[in-house]
Amino acid sequence: MHCVSLLVVFSLLVCQCRGGCAEVDSMTEAVLGEGFLLGCISCKNREEVPARSKVDWHFRPPGRETFVHIFQYDHPTANVLHPDFNGRLEWHGTPGRDIQIGAIYIYNVTLNDSGTYRCIFHRTLFLPMYNQQVLVEKEVELTVVAVANRELTAVIAEIMMYVLIVFLQLWLVGVLVYCYKKTWNEHEAREARKALKAQTALLEVKDDCDGEQLEEQQQ
Repeated sequence: MHCVSLLVVFSLLVCQCRGGCAEVDSMTEAVLGEGFLLGCISCKNREEVPARSKVDWHFRPPGRETFVHIFQYDHPTANVLHPDFNGRLEWHGTPGRDIQIGAIYIYNVTLNDSGTYRCIFHRTLFLPMYNQQVLVEKEVELTVVAVANRELTAVIAEIMMYVLIVFLQLWLVGVLVYCYKKTWNEHEAREARKALKAQTALLEVKDDCDGEQLEEQQQ
């Protein structure tokens, strides 16, 4: 759960870069007593077109038919509009007028936070000839659980991480053994070459001495 949450947060942060925008779905399972990021992304079709947006969040508890207005961000103002969420909602979206990420963060999630959340983008595109109004709505079905459910992908990722760590340790041991053997063999080869040179030098000295003695005897 934590691994996937980090991936979602990373994806939301990446989308804030000017280079592009990707519409990533929000997570749908929150853990009781912890914080939760409600994701909502609406990308512009043409990045070069200037725009101004405001974002509204609405909430509908299970069994209810109508939504209640809980939050609004109209740069630079962020307002919590429902008493059940006072002090627990914080803007985590685009910090500017041209909003493409409308995420909000819920602190201290309770069981009463389960339900349907609706994110609404009110965007004005400033075109050369006229201003175009665009309305985008997205919904997130949030479930609050007492304990995080570990998803299969997270479990597999964790197993692969441990396998990779063990493999790297074994590989490192193998490299150390190989380097030690290679260094030792090079050392042995150097010593053998030194011994051979010394032996050759002794033989040359001996041959010189024998030659001198033979010359003296002949004289």
